[in-house]
Amino acid sequence: RVKTLHPAVHGGILAVRGNAEHEAAMAEQNIVPIDLVVLNLYAFEATVAKGSDFSTCIENIDIGGPSMLRSSAKNHAYVTIASSPDQYAELMAEMES
Repeated sequence: RVKTLHPAVHGGILAVRGNAEHEAAMAEQNIVPIDLVVLNLYAFEATVAKGSDFSTCIENIDIGGPSMLRSSAKNHAYVTIASSPDQYAELMAEMES
């Protein structure tokens, strides 16, 4: 159930580039910086709205996605976040320019 709540993931997202302490900790833990986070949050509201059973609704409470989104926002100077397919075309155009 826990896929993305891992120190290597959040460490790579939260690390401040150019910060000697952060870079030393990353090297010690073999963590690589993550500069781009692309995620889609679970459709919890849609799952509830369509009348899914309780256990299905519980399984559609996204924990990792919002955590990665918040980590990315906290380190916005170094990390780009795309949290919706509606953002993909603009992101790709920016990356190709």
